[in-house]
Amino acid sequence: MEAVGDAKEKGGMAERIRKHIIFSGRVQGVGFRYRSCYLAQALGLTGWVRNTWDDRVEMEVQGTRAEISKMIAMLHEQRFVLIESMETEEIPLQRESGFCVR
Repeated sequence: MEAVGDAKEKGGMAERIRKHIIFSGRVQGVGFRYRSCYLAQALGLTGWVRNTWDDRVEMEVQGTRAEISKMIAMLHEQRFVLIESMETEEIPLQRESGFCVR
């Protein structure tokens, strides 16, 4: 994937950002990745999500700050999911389409 330049869009549109997030808690074996994918697609976000070897879930998600916040809030409300902590870092935007489970 190729990084894109300025994160601000033209015409007064909201700024797009990309976040790398590590979720800890009860996030494996509860449908977290597939629910993340469904929510991201519904909100028009791009990126990916995958399990890590240490029972956490890693995600890169791209969209507006508000859309990403909404997705995370909806993940907190999911049945059986318990997000205890999140390590979050803003990273450069990528050219991509869609959101997938890796």
